[in-house]
Amino acid sequence: MFLHFHPFDPYINQDTTKIIVGTLPPPRFCTNQLKPKDVNFCYGSCDGLLWPCLERIYKQDFLYDNSQEAIMQRKEFLIKNNIGFCDIVDSCKREKIDASDLGMSDVILRDILEYIQLNKNISKLIFTGGNSKNGPEYFFRKILKERNITYTCISNEVPRIHEFSYDNRVIQTISLTSPSNAANRSIGASLYYKQKKLENPKYTTFDFRVEQYEKVFLEL
Repeated sequence: MFLHFHPFDPYINQDTTKIIVGTLPPPRFCTNQLKPKDVNFCYGSCDGLLWPCLERIYKQDFLYDNSQEAIMQRKEFLIKNNIGFCDIVDSCKREKIDASDLGMSDVILRDILEYIQLNKNISKLIFTGGNSKNGPEYFFRKILKERNITYTCISNEVPRIHEFSYDNRVIQTISLTSPSNAANRSIGASLYYKQKKLENPKYTTFDFRVEQYEKVFLEL
């Protein structure tokens, strides 16, 4: 049995208004066996698409390597744009050493609500995935249910939007299509993607994510 722990503390400062919430980075980040293009920071896997999406949306030019400069670029970007990270899983056990959410057992969660209480400017949680089993929204719903906190659906269109009240604030949650390549199949099956592909054969699953993420990060 492999103990998969989160190698990164939440990255939040006093001006953070929205936090990105996932589960765990790939196991190689806690065994320090990084690939050459991995960045040793939140969502730094070279196989993930969150940073490339943010790079295009915000017109940045990020490094993709193991350097400290690549980490500092991302930290400076987050501070400038009042974005933070607070993944919801602290650790889990795995039979198979991979990054599958479904493969997690004996999951220990972080108390996201405590971070919200400590950081008064947080008004949005952005989940990197939906409500499928062991996804970030799935675990967050579990936390709210244990605290008897009402979770209200505002929009059921993807990306889905919910609200809840906590610490004398109304907090909004938004569930993105996952930045993992594993979500490409579900994107490809969506009617919206199929229509866009018909209109423009060069339209990709990456374009789909950028279009969706842009609305979340720049407009909502």
